[in-house]
Amino acid sequence: MRIDSFCHVLPSAYAERLFALENVPEAVAVRKRVQGVPSLIDMDLRFRQMDEFDDYVQIINCAAPPVEDFGDPTLAREMARIANEGLADLVAKHPDRFAGFAACVPMAEGDAAVEEVEYAVNELGALGVQIYTHVNGHPLDEPRFEPFWAKMAEIDKVIQVHPCRNSTWSDYPSEERSKFEIWWVFGWEYDLSAFMSRVVFGGVLERYPELKILIHHGGSMVPHFAGRVGPGWDQLGARTPADQHEDIEGYPLTKRPIEYFKQFYADTALFGAEHAVRCSLEFYGADHVLFGSDCPFDPEKGPGYIRATLKNLAELDLSDAEREAILAGNARRLFGLDERR
Repeated sequence: MRIDSFCHVLPSAYAERLFALENVPEAVAVRKRVQGVPSLIDMDLRFRQMDEFDDYVQIINCAAPPVEDFGDPTLAREMARIANEGLADLVAKHPDRFAGFAACVPMAEGDAAVEEVEYAVNELGALGVQIYTHVNGHPLDEPRFEPFWAKMAEIDKVIQVHPCRNSTWSDYPSEERSKFEIWWVFGWEYDLSAFMSRVVFGGVLERYPELKILIHHGGSMVPHFAGRVGPGWDQLGARTPADQHEDIEGYPLTKRPIEYFKQFYADTALFGAEHAVRCSLEFYGADHVLFGSDCPFDPEKGPGYIRATLKNLAELDLSDAEREAILAGNARRLFGLDERR
C-alpha cells in the first residue's frame, strides 16, 4: 500500500462558492492557478490518473489559499465549514481512493479555529488539520494561537503545514512585488522554515512536545542547512549587539535548537529530486518521513509528481522496513489509520 499523505482537492461546493467571490482579491487571484488544474475538482479525471498506481490512496486537504486570506472572519468560517463537509463527503463516497482528510481551519480567530477543529474531527472524522505558515502575516507563536496548539496536543491529531506567500511579498526592499515567481520557488521554502523556527523558539514544541507537525516539501530548508540549524544556532546571541538583544529573546528551551527541529515530520513532496529526498531522510530519519506527492500540481496536472516520487523511493538505498514505513506505515501510525490501509 502507498498512502499519499499530502494531496490537494477542491470539493465541488467549495469550488463553486470560491469562484463566485467577485470582490475578494485572493479568490480572484487563485482562479487562474487552480482552474487550469481540472483534477482538483473533477474526481472522475483524478481517479483515472490514480489508476496508474496500484494499491494507492490519498489523504486530501483543501487547496490554497487559506480561508483567513478572504478578509472577513465570518466568510472564513463559512468557507472552512463548506470545505470540511465537502472533504468528508469525498472520503465517505470514495474510501478506496481517499484514506481520509485534513480539515480546513479558520485561524484568524482562536475560538473559531478550535470550534472548527472539534467539529471536523468529532463530527466529520478528520484525521488532522491543515494550517499555513502565517495568519495574515502574523507568526503562529503569538499568544492568541495558544488555544489551537493546546487543542491539537489534546486530541493528538496531525497538523499539516503548507507555505503561504504571494507575489506581493517582494524579494528586495526596493521592489513592491516578487519577480519570476521567486516568491513561490524559494519564498515558500523560506516561509516553511521561518514557521518552524518560530514554533521552536516560541516554545510551542517545548510546551507541547507531543504535537505531530507534518512539514510540506520535505521539511523545507532545514535538512539542507543542518549545520546552520545545529552548530550555528548553538551560538545564538554570541555575536548579537546589545541593542538587538530583544531580537533573540524566546521561550526558555531545555534542549539544543536542532533537537526540536528533529521533532517535526516531513513529506517527500520534492518534485522528483532524489538527492533532496535523501537529504530529508538523513536529517529526520525514516520514522519521521511520509510519502507525499503534492498531487495534482505537477506539469501533467495530476500523476507526474506521484510517479516521480515513487521512483525516487524505489531507487533510494533503503531497507524494506524503511521503505514500507515511508510509503504507508508512518501514515498509519500518525494519522491513526486502520491497518488494512
